[in-house]
Amino acid sequence: MNEITFTINDQAVKARRGWTVLETARECGIHIPTLCHHPAVTPSGACRLCMVELRDGDWAKLVASCIYPAAEGIHVYTDTARVKNVRNWIFQMLLAAAPASREIAELAARHGVTGTRFAAKDPDEMCMVCGLCQRVCEEVVGLSAIAVVDRGVHKRVGAPFMQPTDVCVACGCCVNICPTGAMRKLFDSVRGETATKLTQLAV
Repeated sequence: MNEITFTINDQAVKARRGWTVLETARECGIHIPTLCHHPAVTPSGACRLCMVELRDGDWAKLVASCIYPAAEGIHVYTDTARVKNVRNWIFQMLLAAAPASREIAELAARHGVTGTRFAAKDPDEMCMVCGLCQRVCEEVVGLSAIAVVDRGVHKRVGAPFMQPTDVCVACGCCVNICPTGAMRKLFDSVRGETATKLTQLAV
C-alpha cells in the first residue's frame, strides 16, 4: 500500500509513503511554522521551528516534523504546551541570532513572541545560517558557489574559503529562497567577477 493513515491533532490524515509529517500537515492545511524548509530542496531540520509532539499513551517525544517520516498509526500534536514552550525558545534564539531580519520578527510576532532574553551579537545580522542557499545552489542549480563555514556559534554563510567565486552564475536562486532576506546582503560577497558582469548585463 502507498497510503499511510495517522492523526494530527486527533484528526485522521492520509499520507503517501515517503512523505514527512510536515508535508502531510501542509497537504491537509494544518499550520506548522518553518523557516528553513522549502519543497525544492532536501529538508535539514536546521531551524527546529517545525517541532511537533508524538504521543502514544504515557510516552511522548518532540521531533522536527520536516525530517520525521509519516508512519502508520502515529499521533502527532502541533500545539501542545511542550511544543509552544520549545517554539517560544527557538523564536527567541532566532531573534537574537538574526535581529535585523524582518521576516523572523514578523513570524515570531504571529506566534506571540515579540522579544528575546538573549543578547544579539550583531544588531545588523539577518542570516540564521539555515543552509537553504547552499542546498538550492547544490541541489537545484548544480553548483557549489555557497558554503556554510566554521562550526557552532561561529557558523556563517559565504563563498567557499570565504573568497568570491566565479562558480556563481548570478541566477538569484539563493536570494529567492532565503527566508530571512539575508542573501540580498550577502550576494555580493559570494559572486565573483564573472557573476557580477552577468548581473550587470541582466540589468
